[in-house]
Amino acid sequence: MTITISGFTFRLTSFFFCAIFLFISTQLIAEDEVVEVSGKENNTLSTLLNLVTIKGNIENDIKALSKQIASADSETQKASLKQQLAKLDADLTLTKHNFENISAGVDLTSLRSKDETQIDLKKELFSLLKPALDEMKDMTSKVRQKSELKEKIAYYGERLGVLEGALSNIDQLRQKSDSEKLQSSLDSLANGWRKDKAFMSSEHQAARLQLDELLAAEVSITDASQSYLKNFFQRRGLYLIEALLVVAIIIVLSRLSHKVMRRLMPGFKKKHRSFRIRLLELIHRIVTTLLVILGPMVVFYVVEDWVLFSLSILLLLGMAWALRQALPRYWHQIQLFLNIGSVREGERILMDGLPWRVEQINVFSILDNPDAGIKQRVPIDDLVDLKSRPCDQDEPWFPCKKSDWVILNDGVRGKVTGISPELVQLVERGGAQLTYQTGDFLAASPRNLSTNFRIKEVIGVSYSLQKESTESIPDVLHSYIQQRAEQEGYAEQLLSLRVELSLANSSSLDIVVIADFKGELGDLYNRLRRAIQRWSVDACTENGWEIPFPQMTVSGALNKLP
Repeated sequence: MTITISGFTFRLTSFFFCAIFLFISTQLIAEDEVVEVSGKENNTLSTLLNLVTIKGNIENDIKALSKQIASADSETQKASLKQQLAKLDADLTLTKHNFENISAGVDLTSLRSKDETQIDLKKELFSLLKPALDEMKDMTSKVRQKSELKEKIAYYGERLGVLEGALSNIDQLRQKSDSEKLQSSLDSLANGWRKDKAFMSSEHQAARLQLDELLAAEVSITDASQSYLKNFFQRRGLYLIEALLVVAIIIVLSRLSHKVMRRLMPGFKKKHRSFRIRLLELIHRIVTTLLVILGPMVVFYVVEDWVLFSLSILLLLGMAWALRQALPRYWHQIQLFLNIGSVREGERILMDGLPWRVEQINVFSILDNPDAGIKQRVPIDDLVDLKSRPCDQDEPWFPCKKSDWVILNDGVRGKVTGISPELVQLVERGGAQLTYQTGDFLAASPRNLSTNFRIKEVIGVSYSLQKESTESIPDVLHSYIQQRAEQEGYAEQLLSLRVELSLANSSSLDIVVIADFKGELGDLYNRLRRAIQRWSVDACTENGWEIPFPQMTVSGALNKLP
Protein backbone atom coordinates (compact mmCIF):
# COMPACT_ATOMS: atom_id res chain seq x y z
CA MET A 1 0.00 0.00 0.00
CA THR A 2 2.89 2.35 0.77
CA ILE A 3 4.42 1.65 -2.62
CA THR A 4 1.09 2.39 -4.28
CA ILE A 5 0.67 5.72 -2.47
CA SER A 6 4.27 6.69 -3.24
CA GLY A 7 3.80 5.87 -6.93
CA PHE A 8 0.59 7.91 -7.03
CA THR A 9 2.32 10.84 -5.31
CA PHE A 10 5.18 10.67 -7.85
CA ARG A 11 2.75 10.72 -10.73
CA LEU A 12 0.81 13.66 -9.30
CA THR A 13 4.00 15.63 -8.71
CA SER A 14 5.22 14.92 -12.24
CA PHE A 15 1.91 16.00 -13.69
CA PHE A 16 2.01 19.25 -11.68
CA PHE A 17 5.53 20.16 -12.88
CA CYS A 18 4.60 19.32 -16.48
CA ALA A 19 1.56 21.60 -16.26
CA ILE A 20 3.70 24.44 -14.89
CA PHE A 21 6.27 23.90 -17.65
CA LEU A 22 3.61 23.95 -20.35
CA PHE A 23 2.05 27.13 -18.94
CA ILE A 24 5.40 28.96 -18.81
CA SER A 25 6.29 27.80 -22.32
CA THR A 26 2.94 28.99 -23.65
CA GLN A 27 3.41 32.41 -22.06
CA LEU A 28 6.92 32.72 -23.46
CA ILE A 29 5.80 31.75 -26.94
CA ALA A 30 2.91 34.22 -26.73
CA GLU A 31 5.31 36.98 -25.64
CA ASP A 32 7.66 36.11 -28.50
CA GLU A 33 4.78 36.25 -30.96
CA VAL A 34 3.73 39.63 -29.56
CA VAL A 35 7.29 40.91 -29.86
CA GLU A 36 7.56 39.49 -33.36
CA VAL A 37 4.24 41.04 -34.41
CA SER A 38 5.25 44.35 -32.83
CA GLY A 39 8.58 44.29 -34.66
CA LYS A 40 6.87 43.45 -37.92
CA GLU A 41 4.41 46.30 -37.50
CA ASN A 42 7.25 48.74 -36.71
CA ASN A 43 9.10 47.66 -39.86
CA THR A 44 5.92 48.09 -41.93
CA LEU A 45 5.31 51.58 -40.55
CA SER A 46 8.89 52.68 -41.14
CA THR A 47 8.75 51.33 -44.70
CA LEU A 48 5.48 53.18 -45.38
CA LEU A 49 7.00 56.37 -43.98
CA ASN A 50 10.00 56.01 -46.29
CA LEU A 51 7.68 55.46 -49.26
CA VAL A 52 5.72 58.61 -48.40
CA THR A 53 8.97 60.60 -48.23
CA ILE A 54 10.17 59.17 -51.56
CA LYS A 55 6.77 59.87 -53.12
CA GLY A 56 6.94 63.52 -52.00
CA ASN A 57 10.46 63.93 -53.35
CA ILE A 58 9.49 62.47 -56.72
CA GLU A 59 6.47 64.76 -56.95
CA ASN A 60 8.68 67.80 -56.21
CA ASP A 61 11.13 66.69 -58.89
CA ILE A 62 8.26 66.31 -61.36
CA LYS A 63 7.05 69.83 -60.65
CA ALA A 64 10.56 71.23 -61.10
CA LEU A 65 11.02 69.34 -64.37
CA SER A 66 7.66 70.54 -65.66
CA LYS A 67 8.75 74.14 -65.09
CA GLN A 68 12.07 73.52 -66.85
CA ILE A 69 10.24 72.01 -69.83
CA ALA A 70 7.97 75.04 -70.04
CA SER A 71 10.94 77.42 -70.00
CA ALA A 72 13.23 75.38 -72.27
CA ASP A 73 14.39 77.13 -75.44
CA SER A 74 15.43 74.26 -77.75
CA GLU A 75 13.50 71.17 -78.75
CA THR A 76 16.49 68.98 -77.94
CA GLN A 77 16.49 70.18 -74.35
CA LYS A 78 12.75 69.66 -74.11
CA ALA A 79 13.06 66.09 -75.43
CA SER A 80 15.76 65.27 -72.89
CA LEU A 81 13.72 66.74 -70.04
CA LYS A 82 10.61 64.85 -71.16
CA GLN A 83 12.54 61.56 -71.02
CA GLN A 84 13.54 62.34 -67.44
CA LEU A 85 9.95 63.25 -66.67
CA ALA A 86 8.69 59.94 -68.07
CA LYS A 87 11.14 58.05 -65.85
CA LEU A 88 10.01 59.99 -62.80
CA ASP A 89 6.36 59.25 -63.64
CA ALA A 90 7.18 55.54 -63.83
CA ASP A 91 9.03 55.70 -60.49
CA LEU A 92 6.10 57.57 -58.92
CA THR A 93 3.61 54.96 -60.16
CA LEU A 94 5.77 52.12 -58.81
CA THR A 95 6.11 53.88 -55.43
CA LYS A 96 2.34 54.35 -55.19
CA HIS A 97 1.74 50.68 -56.00
CA ASN A 98 4.26 49.55 -53.38
CA PHE A 99 2.62 51.85 -50.79
CA GLU A 100 -0.81 50.41 -51.56
CA ASN A 101 0.38 46.79 -51.45
CA ILE A 102 2.19 47.21 -48.12
CA SER A 103 -0.72 49.13 -46.60
CA ALA A 104 -3.24 46.47 -47.66
CA GLY A 105 -1.03 43.56 -46.58
CA VAL A 106 -1.87 41.73 -49.83
CA ASP A 107 -0.84 42.03 -53.47
CA LEU A 108 -3.29 44.36 -55.27
CA THR A 109 -1.83 43.74 -58.71
CA SER A 110 -4.84 41.68 -59.78
CA LEU A 111 -7.14 44.63 -58.98
CA ARG A 112 -5.10 47.00 -61.12
CA SER A 113 -4.54 44.59 -64.02
CA LYS A 114 -6.30 45.22 -67.27
CA ASP A 115 -7.50 42.69 -69.77
CA GLU A 116 -4.81 40.19 -70.64
CA THR A 117 -2.97 41.04 -73.78
CA GLN A 118 -2.25 38.42 -76.41
CA ILE A 119 0.89 36.42 -75.65
CA ASP A 120 3.78 37.11 -78.02
CA LEU A 121 5.48 33.74 -78.38
CA LYS A 122 8.66 35.21 -79.88
CA LYS A 123 8.95 37.73 -77.08
CA GLU A 124 8.39 35.09 -74.38
CA LEU A 125 10.92 32.75 -75.99
CA PHE A 126 13.48 35.54 -76.26
CA SER A 127 13.00 36.39 -72.59
CA LEU A 128 13.82 32.77 -71.71
CA LEU A 129 16.90 32.72 -73.90
CA LYS A 130 18.11 36.21 -72.92
CA PRO A 131 20.52 35.03 -70.13
CA ALA A 132 22.34 32.68 -72.50
CA LEU A 133 22.45 35.33 -75.21
CA ASP A 134 23.81 37.85 -72.71
CA GLU A 135 26.50 35.36 -71.67
CA MET A 136 27.48 34.83 -75.30
CA LYS A 137 27.40 38.58 -75.85
CA ASP A 138 29.70 39.13 -72.87
CA MET A 139 32.02 36.39 -74.09
CA THR A 140 32.44 38.11 -77.47
CA SER A 141 32.34 41.71 -76.19
CA LYS A 142 36.07 42.33 -76.76
CA VAL A 143 35.96 41.05 -80.32
CA ARG A 144 32.85 43.03 -81.17
CA GLN A 145 34.25 46.16 -79.55
CA LYS A 146 37.46 45.87 -81.57
CA SER A 147 35.46 45.38 -84.76
CA GLU A 148 33.27 48.39 -83.97
CA LEU A 149 36.33 50.57 -83.30
CA LYS A 150 37.91 49.53 -86.59
CA GLU A 151 34.69 50.37 -88.43
CA LYS A 152 34.53 53.71 -86.61
CA ILE A 153 38.14 54.55 -87.50
CA ALA A 154 37.52 53.68 -91.15
CA TYR A 155 34.26 55.66 -91.15
CA TYR A 156 35.76 58.87 -89.73
CA GLY A 157 39.01 58.48 -91.68
CA GLU A 158 37.15 58.39 -94.96
CA ARG A 159 35.06 61.42 -94.09
CA LEU A 160 38.03 63.41 -92.77
CA GLY A 161 39.70 62.98 -96.13
CA VAL A 162 36.60 64.28 -97.87
CA LEU A 163 36.39 67.30 -95.53
CA GLU A 164 40.06 68.15 -95.99
CA GLY A 165 39.60 68.14 -99.76
CA ALA A 166 36.47 70.28 -99.47
CA LEU A 167 38.18 72.84 -97.20
CA SER A 168 41.20 73.00 -99.50
CA ASN A 169 38.94 73.65 -102.46
CA ILE A 170 37.07 76.41 -100.56
CA ASP A 171 40.39 78.11 -99.69
CA GLN A 172 41.36 78.16 -103.36
CA LEU A 173 37.98 79.56 -104.38
CA ARG A 174 38.18 82.24 -101.68
CA GLN A 175 41.63 83.37 -102.83
CA LYS A 176 40.52 83.65 -106.44
CA SER A 177 37.28 85.49 -105.69
CA ASP A 178 37.09 89.30 -105.27
CA SER A 179 33.47 89.32 -104.08
CA GLU A 180 33.14 89.91 -100.37
CA LYS A 181 29.65 88.46 -100.40
CA LEU A 182 30.89 85.20 -101.95
CA GLN A 183 33.85 85.11 -99.60
CA SER A 184 31.51 85.56 -96.63
CA SER A 185 29.34 82.65 -97.78
CA LEU A 186 32.41 80.50 -98.35
CA ASP A 187 33.74 81.39 -94.88
CA SER A 188 30.42 80.45 -93.30
CA LEU A 189 30.41 77.11 -95.10
CA ALA A 190 34.07 76.48 -94.22
CA ASN A 191 33.46 77.24 -90.54
CA GLY A 192 30.72 74.62 -90.39
CA TRP A 193 32.93 72.05 -92.06
CA ARG A 194 35.84 72.90 -89.75
CA LYS A 195 33.60 72.20 -86.76
CA ASP A 196 32.61 68.88 -88.31
CA LYS A 197 36.28 68.13 -88.99
CA ALA A 198 37.25 68.94 -85.40
CA PHE A 199 34.48 66.64 -84.08
CA MET A 200 35.38 63.82 -86.45
CA SER A 201 39.08 64.21 -85.67
CA SER A 202 38.43 63.89 -81.96
CA GLU A 203 36.22 60.82 -82.51
CA HIS A 204 38.80 59.31 -84.85
CA GLN A 205 41.61 59.92 -82.37
CA ALA A 206 39.56 58.54 -79.45
CA ALA A 207 38.71 55.40 -81.43
CA ARG A 208 42.37 54.87 -82.30
CA LEU A 209 43.41 55.23 -78.66
CA GLN A 210 40.74 52.79 -77.50
CA LEU A 211 41.77 50.30 -80.19
CA ASP A 212 45.44 50.60 -79.19
CA GLU A 213 44.50 49.92 -75.57
CA LEU A 214 42.47 46.86 -76.56
CA LEU A 215 45.29 45.52 -78.73
CA ALA A 216 47.80 46.09 -75.92
CA ALA A 217 45.63 44.21 -73.44
CA GLU A 218 44.67 41.49 -75.92
CA VAL A 219 45.68 37.90 -75.19
CA SER A 220 45.78 34.85 -77.46
CA ILE A 221 42.62 32.98 -78.35
CA THR A 222 43.86 29.92 -76.43
CA ASP A 223 44.50 31.90 -73.26
CA ALA A 224 41.19 33.75 -73.56
CA SER A 225 39.31 30.48 -74.08
CA GLN A 226 41.05 28.85 -71.15
CA SER A 227 40.34 31.85 -68.94
CA TYR A 228 36.68 31.93 -69.92
CA LEU A 229 36.22 28.20 -69.42
CA LYS A 230 38.01 28.40 -66.07
CA ASN A 231 35.75 31.20 -64.87
CA PHE A 232 32.69 29.44 -66.26
CA PHE A 233 33.36 26.20 -64.41
CA GLN A 234 34.45 28.00 -61.24
CA ARG A 235 31.08 29.72 -61.10
CA ARG A 236 28.93 26.87 -62.37
CA GLY A 237 30.97 23.71 -61.89
CA LEU A 238 28.98 22.67 -58.81
CA TYR A 239 25.69 23.05 -60.67
CA LEU A 240 26.98 21.00 -63.60
CA ILE A 241 28.12 18.25 -61.24
CA GLU A 242 24.69 18.25 -59.58
CA ALA A 243 23.04 17.98 -63.01
CA LEU A 244 25.27 15.05 -63.95
CA LEU A 245 24.48 13.36 -60.64
CA VAL A 246 20.75 13.78 -61.31
CA VAL A 247 21.20 12.19 -64.74
CA ALA A 248 23.17 9.30 -63.22
CA ILE A 249 20.53 8.76 -60.53
CA ILE A 250 17.77 8.75 -63.15
CA ILE A 251 19.62 6.18 -65.26
CA VAL A 252 20.32 3.96 -62.23
CA LEU A 253 16.69 4.13 -61.09
CA SER A 254 15.55 3.37 -64.65
CA ARG A 255 17.75 0.27 -64.76
CA LEU A 256 16.53 -0.89 -61.36
CA SER A 257 12.87 -0.35 -62.28
CA HIS A 258 13.41 -2.24 -65.53
CA LYS A 259 14.90 -5.18 -63.62
CA VAL A 260 11.94 -5.10 -61.21
CA MET A 261 9.51 -5.19 -64.13
CA ARG A 262 11.36 -8.12 -65.70
CA ARG A 263 11.24 -9.96 -62.38
CA LEU A 264 7.59 -9.26 -61.52
CA MET A 265 6.17 -9.61 -65.04
CA PRO A 266 6.93 -13.02 -66.61
CA GLY A 267 6.01 -11.68 -70.04
CA PHE A 268 9.21 -9.62 -70.13
CA LYS A 269 11.33 -12.78 -70.33
CA LYS A 270 9.44 -14.40 -73.20
CA LYS A 271 11.08 -14.61 -76.60
CA HIS A 272 8.02 -13.12 -78.32
CA ARG A 273 6.48 -10.56 -75.97
CA SER A 274 2.89 -9.34 -76.03
CA PHE A 275 1.80 -5.90 -77.20
CA ARG A 276 1.03 -4.84 -73.61
CA ILE A 277 4.55 -5.67 -72.42
CA ARG A 278 6.11 -3.92 -75.39
CA LEU A 279 3.98 -0.81 -74.81
CA LEU A 280 4.97 -0.76 -71.13
CA GLU A 281 8.67 -0.97 -71.99
CA LEU A 282 8.28 1.76 -74.63
CA ILE A 283 6.63 4.07 -72.08
CA HIS A 284 9.43 3.28 -69.63
CA ARG A 285 12.08 4.23 -72.21
CA ILE A 286 10.27 7.44 -73.20
CA VAL A 287 9.82 8.53 -69.56
CA THR A 288 13.50 7.81 -68.86
CA THR A 289 14.56 9.89 -71.86
CA LEU A 290 12.35 12.81 -70.83
CA LEU A 291 13.64 12.71 -67.25
CA VAL A 292 17.24 12.63 -68.46
CA ILE A 293 16.54 15.74 -70.55
CA LEU A 294 14.45 17.64 -68.02
CA GLY A 295 16.40 16.64 -64.88
CA PRO A 296 19.34 19.01 -65.44
CA MET A 297 16.94 21.80 -66.42
CA VAL A 298 15.12 21.39 -63.10
CA VAL A 299 18.47 21.58 -61.26
CA PHE A 300 19.41 24.80 -63.06
CA TYR A 301 15.95 26.23 -62.31
CA VAL A 302 16.14 25.38 -58.61
CA VAL A 303 19.62 26.89 -58.17
CA GLU A 304 18.49 29.88 -60.28
CA ASP A 305 21.33 29.67 -62.77
CA TRP A 306 19.50 31.21 -65.69
CA VAL A 307 22.48 31.02 -68.04
CA LEU A 308 22.65 27.22 -67.83
CA PHE A 309 18.86 27.05 -67.90
CA SER A 310 18.77 29.12 -71.08
CA LEU A 311 21.53 27.02 -72.64
CA SER A 312 19.48 23.91 -71.82
CA ILE A 313 16.47 25.43 -73.57
CA LEU A 314 18.63 26.27 -76.59
CA LEU A 315 19.91 22.69 -76.66
CA LEU A 316 16.37 21.36 -76.34
CA LEU A 317 15.17 23.58 -79.19
CA GLY A 318 18.10 22.43 -81.32
CA MET A 319 17.23 18.80 -80.67
CA ALA A 320 13.57 19.45 -81.50
CA TRP A 321 14.56 21.17 -84.74
CA ALA A 322 16.90 18.32 -85.68
CA LEU A 323 14.19 15.74 -84.96
CA ARG A 324 11.59 17.64 -86.96
CA GLN A 325 12.36 15.77 -90.17
CA ALA A 326 13.00 12.45 -88.39
CA LEU A 327 9.64 12.20 -86.61
CA PRO A 328 7.97 10.01 -89.31
CA ARG A 329 10.91 7.62 -89.18
CA TYR A 330 10.76 7.48 -85.39
CA TRP A 331 7.05 6.72 -85.65
CA HIS A 332 7.87 3.72 -87.87
CA GLN A 333 10.46 2.61 -85.33
CA ILE A 334 7.83 2.79 -82.57
CA GLN A 335 5.52 0.61 -84.69
CA LEU A 336 8.32 -1.90 -85.20
CA PHE A 337 9.13 -1.85 -81.46
CA LEU A 338 5.48 -2.66 -80.69
CA ASN A 339 5.61 -5.48 -83.29
CA ILE A 340 2.83 -3.92 -85.37
CA GLY A 341 4.99 -2.54 -88.18
CA SER A 342 6.11 -3.80 -91.57
CA VAL A 343 8.62 -6.20 -89.97
CA ARG A 344 7.45 -8.64 -87.28
CA GLU A 345 9.03 -11.25 -85.08
CA GLY A 346 9.23 -14.81 -86.39
CA GLU A 347 8.85 -13.73 -90.03
CA ARG A 348 11.30 -13.74 -92.93
CA ILE A 349 13.06 -10.72 -94.45
CA LEU A 350 15.64 -10.25 -97.19
CA MET A 351 18.54 -8.04 -96.08
CA ASP A 352 21.91 -7.55 -97.82
CA GLY A 353 21.08 -10.32 -100.28
CA LEU A 354 20.48 -12.92 -97.55
CA PRO A 355 17.23 -14.25 -96.08
CA TRP A 356 16.89 -13.74 -92.32
CA ARG A 357 14.42 -14.80 -89.68
CA VAL A 358 13.47 -11.99 -87.31
CA GLU A 359 14.22 -13.63 -83.98
CA GLN A 360 13.63 -10.59 -81.74
CA ILE A 361 12.70 -6.94 -82.29
CA ASN A 362 14.11 -4.42 -79.82
CA VAL A 363 16.18 -1.27 -79.91
CA PHE A 364 18.83 -3.63 -81.29
CA SER A 365 17.08 -6.47 -83.12
CA ILE A 366 18.38 -10.04 -83.56
CA LEU A 367 18.31 -11.62 -87.03
CA ASP A 368 19.04 -15.31 -87.56
CA ASN A 369 19.78 -17.55 -90.54
CA PRO A 370 19.14 -21.05 -89.17
CA ASP A 371 20.77 -23.05 -92.00
CA ALA A 372 23.94 -20.98 -92.18
CA GLY A 373 24.14 -20.81 -88.38
CA ILE A 374 24.79 -17.06 -88.31
CA LYS A 375 23.18 -14.22 -86.38
CA GLN A 376 23.56 -10.49 -86.39
CA ARG A 377 22.40 -7.59 -84.19
CA VAL A 378 21.09 -4.61 -86.14
CA PRO A 379 19.63 -1.29 -84.94
CA ILE A 380 15.88 -1.04 -85.31
CA ASP A 381 16.34 1.86 -87.74
CA ASP A 382 17.79 -0.59 -90.33
CA LEU A 383 14.44 -2.43 -90.40
CA VAL A 384 12.28 0.64 -91.13
CA ASP A 385 12.49 0.29 -94.93
CA LEU A 386 12.12 -3.51 -94.99
CA LYS A 387 9.10 -5.82 -95.12
CA SER A 388 8.74 -9.28 -93.64
CA ARG A 389 6.46 -12.16 -94.56
CA PRO A 390 5.39 -15.40 -92.90
CA CYS A 391 7.55 -18.38 -93.90
CA ASP A 392 6.97 -22.13 -94.13
CA GLN A 393 9.02 -24.68 -92.24
CA ASP A 394 10.48 -26.20 -95.42
CA GLU A 395 11.67 -22.92 -96.95
CA PRO A 396 15.42 -22.85 -97.69
CA TRP A 397 17.58 -20.32 -95.87
CA PHE A 398 21.06 -21.10 -97.22
CA PRO A 399 22.34 -23.65 -99.76
CA CYS A 400 24.75 -25.29 -97.33
CA LYS A 401 25.92 -25.54 -93.76
CA LYS A 402 29.34 -25.48 -92.21
CA SER A 403 31.38 -28.67 -93.02
CA ASP A 404 29.29 -29.40 -96.15
CA TRP A 405 31.01 -30.21 -99.47
CA VAL A 406 29.86 -28.13 -102.42
CA ILE A 407 30.59 -27.78 -106.13
CA LEU A 408 30.26 -24.33 -107.72
CA ASN A 409 29.16 -23.77 -111.30
CA ASP A 410 32.78 -23.09 -112.32
CA GLY A 411 33.78 -26.59 -111.19
CA VAL A 412 35.42 -25.59 -107.90
CA ARG A 413 34.78 -28.19 -105.21
CA GLY A 414 35.52 -27.67 -101.53
CA LYS A 415 34.43 -28.06 -97.95
CA VAL A 416 32.64 -25.11 -96.33
CA THR A 417 34.70 -24.10 -93.30
CA GLY A 418 33.27 -20.69 -92.54
CA ILE A 419 30.05 -18.75 -93.18
CA SER A 420 29.41 -15.15 -92.23
CA PRO A 421 27.10 -12.41 -93.55
CA GLU A 422 30.08 -11.07 -95.50
CA LEU A 423 32.25 -14.07 -96.52
CA VAL A 424 32.13 -17.82 -97.22
CA GLN A 425 35.34 -19.84 -96.99
CA LEU A 426 36.03 -23.17 -98.76
CA VAL A 427 38.89 -25.66 -98.37
CA GLU A 428 39.75 -27.83 -101.36
CA ARG A 429 41.24 -31.31 -101.19
CA GLY A 430 44.89 -30.71 -100.41
CA GLY A 431 44.22 -27.76 -98.08
CA ALA A 432 43.96 -24.80 -100.46
CA GLN A 433 41.55 -22.16 -99.12
CA LEU A 434 39.13 -20.18 -101.25
CA THR A 435 37.21 -17.14 -99.96
CA TYR A 436 34.11 -15.70 -101.63
CA GLN A 437 31.94 -12.78 -100.79
CA THR A 438 28.63 -14.22 -99.70
CA GLY A 439 26.76 -12.64 -102.62
CA ASP A 440 29.26 -14.06 -105.15
CA PHE A 441 29.08 -17.47 -103.49
CA LEU A 442 25.30 -17.58 -103.86
CA ALA A 443 25.56 -16.33 -107.46
CA ALA A 444 27.83 -19.34 -108.24
CA SER A 445 24.85 -21.68 -107.57
CA PRO A 446 26.63 -24.05 -105.18
CA ARG A 447 25.62 -27.73 -105.43
CA ASN A 448 25.59 -29.35 -101.99
CA LEU A 449 27.11 -32.85 -102.05
CA SER A 450 26.55 -33.51 -98.35
CA THR A 451 22.84 -34.19 -98.77
CA ASN A 452 23.41 -37.13 -101.26
CA PHE A 453 24.62 -36.82 -104.82
CA ARG A 454 24.55 -38.54 -108.21
CA ILE A 455 27.38 -39.45 -110.57
CA LYS A 456 26.75 -40.08 -114.27
CA GLU A 457 29.63 -41.56 -116.27
CA VAL A 458 29.54 -42.68 -119.91
CA ILE A 459 31.60 -45.39 -121.64
CA GLY A 460 31.35 -46.27 -125.34
CA VAL A 461 31.47 -49.76 -126.95
CA SER A 462 31.92 -50.73 -130.58
CA TYR A 463 29.03 -51.05 -133.02
CA SER A 464 30.05 -54.68 -133.43
CA LEU A 465 28.42 -55.18 -130.04
CA GLN A 466 25.18 -53.57 -131.12
CA LYS A 467 23.06 -56.63 -130.31
CA GLU A 468 24.45 -57.00 -126.76
CA SER A 469 24.53 -53.25 -126.00
CA THR A 470 20.87 -52.90 -125.04
CA GLU A 471 20.52 -55.65 -122.41
CA SER A 472 23.42 -58.05 -121.97
CA ILE A 473 26.25 -55.55 -121.62
CA PRO A 474 24.34 -53.22 -119.20
CA ASP A 475 23.42 -56.15 -116.94
CA VAL A 476 26.97 -57.53 -116.85
CA LEU A 477 28.42 -54.05 -116.28
CA HIS A 478 25.92 -53.38 -113.47
CA SER A 479 26.88 -56.56 -111.64
CA TYR A 480 30.57 -55.88 -112.11
CA ILE A 481 30.39 -52.32 -110.79
CA GLN A 482 28.27 -53.45 -107.82
CA GLN A 483 30.84 -56.11 -106.98
CA ARG A 484 33.80 -53.72 -107.24
CA ALA A 485 32.02 -51.13 -105.09
CA GLU A 486 31.58 -53.74 -102.36
CA GLN A 487 35.22 -54.77 -102.64
CA GLU A 488 36.46 -51.18 -102.22
CA GLY A 489 34.12 -50.39 -99.32
CA TYR A 490 31.50 -48.20 -101.02
CA ALA A 491 28.56 -50.61 -100.89
CA GLU A 492 26.93 -49.14 -97.79
CA GLN A 493 27.08 -45.61 -99.19
CA LEU A 494 25.84 -46.64 -102.65
CA LEU A 495 22.12 -45.88 -102.60
CA SER A 496 21.25 -46.98 -106.13
CA LEU A 497 22.97 -48.05 -109.35
CA ARG A 498 21.62 -48.03 -112.89
CA VAL A 499 23.39 -49.00 -116.16
CA GLU A 500 21.66 -48.53 -119.53
CA LEU A 501 22.22 -47.55 -123.13
CA SER A 502 22.39 -43.78 -123.37
CA LEU A 503 23.16 -42.81 -126.96
CA ALA A 504 24.03 -44.27 -130.38
CA ASN A 505 26.94 -41.95 -131.04
CA SER A 506 28.78 -41.44 -134.32
CA SER A 507 31.56 -43.91 -133.56
CA SER A 508 30.32 -45.78 -130.48
CA LEU A 509 27.33 -46.97 -128.54
CA ASP A 510 27.38 -44.93 -125.29
CA ILE A 511 26.39 -46.69 -122.08
CA VAL A 512 25.69 -44.53 -119.01
CA VAL A 513 26.39 -45.53 -115.40
CA ILE A 514 24.16 -43.67 -112.91
CA ALA A 515 25.22 -44.06 -109.26
CA ASP A 516 23.62 -42.35 -106.24
CA PHE A 517 25.77 -42.03 -103.12
CA LYS A 518 25.22 -40.78 -99.58
CA GLY A 519 26.41 -37.29 -98.71
CA GLU A 520 29.11 -38.59 -96.38
CA LEU A 521 31.19 -39.42 -99.48
CA GLY A 522 30.95 -35.87 -100.81
CA ASP A 523 34.66 -35.32 -100.30
CA LEU A 524 35.37 -38.33 -102.59
CA TYR A 525 33.25 -37.08 -105.48
CA ASN A 526 36.01 -36.99 -108.10
CA ARG A 527 37.56 -40.20 -106.78
CA LEU A 528 34.25 -42.01 -107.27
CA ARG A 529 33.96 -40.65 -110.80
CA ARG A 530 37.40 -42.02 -111.61
CA ALA A 531 36.57 -45.30 -109.90
CA ILE A 532 33.45 -45.83 -112.03
CA GLN A 533 35.46 -45.14 -115.19
CA ARG A 534 38.13 -47.61 -114.01
CA TRP A 535 35.59 -50.30 -113.17
CA SER A 536 33.90 -49.85 -116.54
CA VAL A 537 37.21 -50.19 -118.44
CA ASP A 538 38.12 -53.32 -116.41
CA ALA A 539 34.71 -54.83 -117.23
CA CYS A 540 35.26 -54.18 -120.96
CA THR A 541 38.72 -55.77 -120.75
CA GLU A 542 37.51 -58.90 -118.96
CA ASN A 543 34.55 -59.39 -121.31
CA GLY A 544 36.36 -58.47 -124.54
CA TRP A 545 34.22 -55.44 -125.32
CA GLU A 546 35.93 -53.14 -127.76
CA ILE A 547 36.15 -49.48 -126.81
CA PRO A 548 36.32 -47.56 -130.11
CA PHE A 549 37.82 -44.16 -130.80
CA PRO A 550 36.52 -41.53 -133.25
CA GLN A 551 37.30 -42.46 -136.92
CA MET A 552 38.63 -39.89 -139.39
CA THR A 553 37.31 -39.92 -142.97
CA VAL A 554 40.38 -39.84 -145.21
CA SER A 555 39.14 -41.46 -148.43
CA GLY A 556 38.69 -38.18 -150.25
CA ALA A 557 42.13 -37.05 -149.25
CA LEU A 558 43.71 -40.33 -150.48
CA ASN A 559 42.21 -39.93 -153.98
CA LYS A 560 43.92 -36.55 -154.35
CA LEU A 561 47.39 -37.91 -153.57
CA PRO A 562 49.74 -38.22 -156.64
